[in-house]
Amino acid sequence: AIASLPALTGAWRHRAGGVLLSSSGSFPVDRAALQRPDLLAGRSPRTINMVTIGDDLLRDASPSFGPKIEALVVYNSNPVAVAPDSRQVVRGFAREDLFTVVLEHFQTDTADYADYILPATTQLEHWDVHLAYGHTDVLLNRPAIAPQGQARSNAQIFRDLAARMGFTEPCFADSDKALCRQAYGDQVDFDLLLEQGFAPLSVPDAPFADGGFPTPSGQCEFYSQRLADQGLDPLPGYVPNHEGAGTSADYPLAMISPPARNFLNSTFVNLQSLRDIEGRPLLEIHPEDAEARGIADGALVRVFNDRGSYACHAALNGRARPGVVNGLGVWWRKLGHNGTNVNELTSQALTDLGAGPTFYDCRVQVEPLAS
Repeated sequence: AIASLPALTGAWRHRAGGVLLSSSGSFPVDRAALQRPDLLAGRSPRTINMVTIGDDLLRDASPSFGPKIEALVVYNSNPVAVAPDSRQVVRGFAREDLFTVVLEHFQTDTADYADYILPATTQLEHWDVHLAYGHTDVLLNRPAIAPQGQARSNAQIFRDLAARMGFTEPCFADSDKALCRQAYGDQVDFDLLLEQGFAPLSVPDAPFADGGFPTPSGQCEFYSQRLADQGLDPLPGYVPNHEGAGTSADYPLAMISPPARNFLNSTFVNLQSLRDIEGRPLLEIHPEDAEARGIADGALVRVFNDRGSYACHAALNGRARPGVVNGLGVWWRKLGHNGTNVNELTSQALTDLGAGPTFYDCRVQVEPLAS
């Protein structure tokens, strides 16, 4: 979904002596045409941060939170597997009074908690347009086959739902192809997209050579007046981790959770062939940390903190540095050793700016398990 992708124009980063520029913010997406804020008539719908979905699904109604969440539609995601602090996430999804609909291709961890699973189309069966992070071509996804069985695109399901609920505005009848045409308006030649499947953006060879940064001044700002106006530090500074080194004697190891090489987050974990290549859920640990805990290479271990515990196999392959363990993810919970995955350990704490996740801000302990 185009509207869910972050705009990162101007996000320069130094890497190994070079400079990288994310290109996603260069794409002129007409979000107002897709999201139609004019139909809200001044209303402000409540937004729930997926990072805190575990706690939020368990909240009762209150003036600060609003009404209790009573219904949930999940699409393009597998929150029971990928959201942090998954013990709380599972408790929320397991509520008997929560009505849950999941649009899916496969029986994911999240689909296991659905009251209804609706068959979604694959990328081979629907129209879509894509922006990108690493290049500046708009891409067209043209369906190769008609939707199979009873599958419908996400947009078609919401069109049908809107009609059933009595919404009569013309936009609720726009086809997937029409939405693709609206996504960029006259900023992209849609006929060219139809002809060749891609259309290049007109961008300078040296972005920001003459300024034009997306800041009030148009310059690269080391001092941010916008932050100062919010009572925040306007200069770059150090913010300690929520769970920094030395904050807990019980959990001395920092855990990061990069994706396993053969999965894309929780996508493709259902494929036996890729699970066979990946082998099994692993925790990479430095030999010194393993020796201090009596852990041998390949041993079954318990990784734990106050949020939960996770069983996997230790890998002493030299990739983890002392004091840090790498919990490779994101295995589906039901395919793990004890029905959990690495997100049993991660936190719902938010970043100081942007209210983002803190997956890599996590302290744990590790101990051997009898195999």
